[in-house]
Amino acid sequence: MKKIVLLSLLIIVSAPLFSQCNGRYDSEIFTSVSKTTVNYSDVYINSQHEMDIYTPDGDTETNRPLILFMHGGSFTGGSKELIDCVDFCESFAKRGYVTASVNYRLASNPINFMLDQELQYRTVFKSIADIKSAIRYFRKDYNNGNTYNIDDNTIFIGGTSAGGVIAVHLAYVDNISDLPTSPTDVQSIANSLGGLEGDAGNDGYSSKVSGVISFAGGINDVNWIDALDEPLVSIQGDADVIVNYNCGPGQGVATILTLCGTAEMHPQADAVGLINNDLVYPGEGHTWFVTGNSNSKFTQALEFTKDFLYPLLPCNNTTAIININSEKQLVKIVDILGRETNEVNNTTLFYIYNNGEVEKRIILE
Repeated sequence: MKKIVLLSLLIIVSAPLFSQCNGRYDSEIFTSVSKTTVNYSDVYINSQHEMDIYTPDGDTETNRPLILFMHGGSFTGGSKELIDCVDFCESFAKRGYVTASVNYRLASNPINFMLDQELQYRTVFKSIADIKSAIRYFRKDYNNGNTYNIDDNTIFIGGTSAGGVIAVHLAYVDNISDLPTSPTDVQSIANSLGGLEGDAGNDGYSSKVSGVISFAGGINDVNWIDALDEPLVSIQGDADVIVNYNCGPGQGVATILTLCGTAEMHPQADAVGLINNDLVYPGEGHTWFVTGNSNSKFTQALEFTKDFLYPLLPCNNTTAIININSEKQLVKIVDILGRETNEVNNTTLFYIYNNGEVEKRIILE
């Protein structure tokens, strides 16, 4: 009974104490943003390792959440200047986030890429290596003056199409041993690129993230999504066959790797107790996002994403999921970055149980 009372008090007390966002991150409270272009890798100096960083003009907050957003283009084209990336980054920067539209390495020959699954895996893991380096760039900067005034414990990643594919694989491929060795030895490919952390530099800093945003993205194997992973929000049309809404080869071409979209990722997330939500556009194909804000579906996706991220932010963290009558047993406690920890007051923690349930708690001192 004492435990139940404690949890009940937690819900009542935590709301006013932690609802301190004061309008930030919900509405576009800033009217303009500034863009800074940097080369984020300390190994590769070229346009494929540049990102545009967007910050709200006139903002005095020094502890802001960060979103890195990646463009689409089938891993053979696209750039950080695509209108969907610009509109996404500007919108969230106007809400008070720091955002970055990030370039990454692409396959140089689209025909070879479509025909060669080993090249496809290699290209995807190069792009993951690049984005992990970009994440580490911000944590490196945080430790050296924090130029962008970020909270290095609240970093989200996302993207459209190929960018969404990068985001989900970056977050949900946790161990090289999870990767297949046949018919393609993907473990060897990953190892040849420096392991899961990759070869793009800024070594010595974490590449962990706090959540994943997928606009028309998918994953090669839904079993890579497990209970220790990061929250997932995805938006997709249910007629999408470029990145299949269910499971199917990319672009509908038999020689391209299988991707499983929203219809398969979210049941898996539910099954393992992962925080998740999805928005599905009935009858819609793949390209609803390409014109950015001029398409109402895109602006709806921005609002849906904002609503998903908002409760995850430290300044507005009021969620607790409680099952009083369960006989479940606690397996472990992890923090928002997935690191195993002991119970700590005034910190967002996830309690993982043997029945697959996950409770998100803040225990007030």
